[in-house]
Amino acid sequence: MVMQNHKPLISVIIPVFNEEPTVGNIIERARKSVERMGFYYEILVVDDCSTDNSLEVSLRSKVKVLSLKEHMGKGYALRMGFKKAKGDIIVTIDSDGSHNPEELPKLLEPILKDEADFIIGSRFLNKENIFQKRVNKVGAQLLNFLVKILTKQNTSDSQSGYRAFKSSLLKKVNLKSNGYEIESEMLIKAIKRGFRTKEVPIKFEQRTYGKSKLDPLRDGAKIFAATLAAFTGDKTWKMKK
Repeated sequence: MVMQNHKPLISVIIPVFNEEPTVGNIIERARKSVERMGFYYEILVVDDCSTDNSLEVSLRSKVKVLSLKEHMGKGYALRMGFKKAKGDIIVTIDSDGSHNPEELPKLLEPILKDEADFIIGSRFLNKENIFQKRVNKVGAQLLNFLVKILTKQNTSDSQSGYRAFKSSLLKKVNLKSNGYEIESEMLIKAIKRGFRTKEVPIKFEQRTYGKSKLDPLRDGAKIFAATLAAFTGDKTWKMKK
């Protein structure tokens, strides 16, 4: 076990922007999943200034809720959640229903066995996963190839938002991203600082309700720039949301 003298505290961080139909269900399923494992836990929802009733649904779920006063982007929401999280291990999961909270134990197990420090739930290791748009799948694969070239590690899903990692990682990486590029920035910097990474296959169905907020071209360009900046250590890099 990673924490030999006590049960680890698990912080589950759920970034939300206009996910009223799904966020309540994700919160409840995440709660049940971690409770079945018998760990101490906290669930922290970061509402990125939603314009629907996502905030109200989250508040009714009786978990910790951080409400941003301005829409800042997924990366910013996650970074605010990281600052508030108290856990020994941190889990991030999307609120749109595309990730399966029941698979949370699969992500935690390698950390609990001290086999890795940073776990990514890979959509590409499970052949049954459903991508609504081919451009999204191809774009993710191109970014995976870039990460592989830069890090010399064969990461199959560098952009997955379903992750678990030791909270000590956050003390060693200086995250800057405001948008979806947070995923690749965190991975690159974790690898550069010697953290052990591992992937586990996850089930994935691209959004169960609504429309994706990710713009394949605009956000893809940001992710590409952030990946290079994280690798080169460019301290002057800053990407507008």
